[in-house]
Amino acid sequence: MPVAGQVVQPGSWAPAEVGRIQLRGVAQVALSASPWTGLLFTIALFAGSWQIGVYGLLGAAASTAAAAVLGADRDGLTKGLEGYCGCLTGIAIVVRLDASWRTAVLAVIAGAVCSVLSAAAGRLLGRLGLPALTAPFCLVAGALASALPTSPAATAPPIPTVGFTALSAAELGRAFCNDIGQVFFLDTWYAGLLLLVGLLVASRTAALAAACGSVVAILTACAMGLPADRIAEGLYGYNAVLVAIALAATFLTLTPWTAGYATLAAVASVPFTAAWQAFAQPSGGSPFTWPFVVTTWLFLAAAPALERPGISFEKAK
Repeated sequence: MPVAGQVVQPGSWAPAEVGRIQLRGVAQVALSASPWTGLLFTIALFAGSWQIGVYGLLGAAASTAAAAVLGADRDGLTKGLEGYCGCLTGIAIVVRLDASWRTAVLAVIAGAVCSVLSAAAGRLLGRLGLPALTAPFCLVAGALASALPTSPAATAPPIPTVGFTALSAAELGRAFCNDIGQVFFLDTWYAGLLLLVGLLVASRTAALAAACGSVVAILTACAMGLPADRIAEGLYGYNAVLVAIALAATFLTLTPWTAGYATLAAVASVPFTAAWQAFAQPSGGSPFTWPFVVTTWLFLAAAPALERPGISFEKAK
């Protein structure tokens, strides 16, 4: 790890190490540092579409390279912590604008900006003992969604139905997979399953947390009477999946108490996601992963005040 002010020299890395860093940057979207997980995630991105795969890797590379040039901490770089926000930003841009050389340039610039915001967020939030998570991505993608002239026309937000939303077996299966896939803007069931397998390679606990987060999100969305088609698309569940991974498999020691705590947080993220969508949709925006970020921050900030086994924030510091 370099000392303060020491600039990391990317040229000192072997090509194999650069490849591992790139894959870890993709894996860190789901809070994993395994290059094998990153490889399976990358396969899932290309299974969704080649544009998502290419721009996800381009964004991750741009963000990591910019962080290295600017002298970011080498330990964080090698763990992929400088690549995941750029990865998501690159995907968000190509989903909105389609692939072109102008989109590629914008993805590179946005990825580089993510590296600066990640450093700022890490410094500010570190004083509070909170992780940056995907906040830099949300800030950059949100600004672009508001500024780009191709914003979709405003539509009325979906109206919840009265009573419990019933889903068919096919819709339940789609919703389970898409809750995981939508973390990367993917809406195909097989891409979601590939992502789940990637999590399983890194950690059985993380894979189980993701699966449980998806199930909890589906039940919560159905209980709220949210539209069946949007539940099946995974639009209400991807934040719950990330919240479950963060609290049950990353920042808190897993105990029965923390499992329940993570479940409560996953439940809370669903109405938060629905409300954010209703707020952002008329202007052509998206909640991105803000519900995950804010819910996780709140539950982590509350953890030190709760005297139950495993519910402490020591592991995240």
